[in-house]
Amino acid sequence: MNLETQAPSLVASLVGVTRSFPTVLAVKDVTLTIRRGDYLSIMGPSGSGKSTLLNILGLLDRPTIGTYSLDGFATDELSERDRALLRGTRLGFVFQAYHLLPRLTVADNVMLGMAYSGLPKIERLGRAEQALVQVGIDHRSNFYPRTLSGGERQRVAIARAIAGGPTILLADEPTGNLDSRSASGVMRVLDELHEQGLTLIVVTHDQMVGDRASTIHVMRDGRLVDQV
Repeated sequence: MNLETQAPSLVASLVGVTRSFPTVLAVKDVTLTIRRGDYLSIMGPSGSGKSTLLNILGLLDRPTIGTYSLDGFATDELSERDRALLRGTRLGFVFQAYHLLPRLTVADNVMLGMAYSGLPKIERLGRAEQALVQVGIDHRSNFYPRTLSGGERQRVAIARAIAGGPTILLADEPTGNLDSRSASGVMRVLDELHEQGLTLIVVTHDQMVGDRASTIHVMRDGRLVDQV
């Protein structure tokens, strides 16, 4: 798989995407275009299909019907191995629950996100240190997750997500476990990363979080029903 092929401005495109399960139609006929440098939020209540759509965007799931192209690659035509390779080189993930390993230091947790990149350890360490500077948590690089606040842990998770240089950062309820002060700090970090050119998609039910995006998509009953 040649990963050098890229579309110059179109990062991702979903056309007529539907995802059905035996008892539910989770995503219904979604068409969405994402360009380099976009900042999108996908909002909606629990059960609206947001997480399923995020899983499709993150190559963690496949559409039942429709097509999804990422960085010029028709993902529905790729093997699972190539999808995993594309996911590891093009996408960064931030989740509500941080997913940091407690026995690893902050720097090692960030480096872990590049474990399958093929980069030598010294380069992975350099990228990890740079990412920690970007999110303002480099002074905690030798600390362990249990010694950090929730907001600090989420900053480490963001650093891990961006260290590999993803095309898109996908954030799923990134402030869901945080108090309002910590949440504001984390969202400022994401805003700054977008200002530096990162393409950002945030899935949330929190209006304060969603309103920070340049474009707001509202999801209801599996459909994108509105755009602001």
